[in-house]
Amino acid sequence: MKIDLNKYLVGPGKKVKLADFATSYHGDLQKEQGILLLKDIKKEFNVFQEKLYASANQSLLVVFQAMDAAGKDSTIEHVFSGINPQGCEVANFKAPNAAEYAHDFLWRHYLSLPARGKIGIHNRSHYENVLVSRVHPEILLKENLPATSHSSHADFWKIRYESIRDFEKHISRNGIKVIKIFLHLSKDEQKKRFLKRITEADKNWKFAAGDLKEREMWDDYQRAYQQAISATSTKDCPWYIVPADKKWFARLVVASIVQQSLKDMNLEFPSLNKEMLSGLGAYKKSFRK
Repeated sequence: MKIDLNKYLVGPGKKVKLADFATSYHGDLQKEQGILLLKDIKKEFNVFQEKLYASANQSLLVVFQAMDAAGKDSTIEHVFSGINPQGCEVANFKAPNAAEYAHDFLWRHYLSLPARGKIGIHNRSHYENVLVSRVHPEILLKENLPATSHSSHADFWKIRYESIRDFEKHISRNGIKVIKIFLHLSKDEQKKRFLKRITEADKNWKFAAGDLKEREMWDDYQRAYQQAISATSTKDCPWYIVPADKKWFARLVVASIVQQSLKDMNLEFPSLNKEMLSGLGAYKKSFRK
């Protein structure tokens, strides 16, 4: 079975309403089948990753964004486990530190881009600057922006979206394929997962009281995501809205997106020049000594 990724792809210029996108899967595929299919996809990953690493002229950046408890960490673990760690880099972005606030909002993200030949995974990303900062505009005061760039300016968010599009366009032109994944969780499912974190001892460490305060701003975050995704999903750097209420299915869709993206990169092992090829026979003979 092949997953229809067009269901989750946000076309360029599309105005997104998250309510129009499902948070769960109700199809015929069973969980056991999905887990087996994920294993098959991951086998193909290894071939693609080896070609990517060997050619070292492109890289892949996978951006993850989601509401709390949507399963970013576990999705990354299940989708990317088993691939060669030499060719994979994960960056987790929390609140900026003083040094990061002293630079523009994209600076720390540029420093964490994957090198050629590697897969980069950003667990949260440069989009926090148009999500959390939009819901909590007081955070922008820490950026110490000039008056002309202040959030009270009518075009502030429009300009910030433009900066993000320009950033992604620049890095894609220079060999980094960018795919952006929003794990779309329902409010009811988030409640269930928060309660598990409170009641199950081995999950207590995941719970933070601040999560409940952020949950109170659910509608504000939904609007912020809608605006950001609408403004920044482009042909070369698209957004995918993936239903996240069933973790096994979310992992399968994400794996399928990454698989297709790697396939679209037309990866090949480097070919030897004529001189190297002609010398292989001589090298082989030298091992007989």
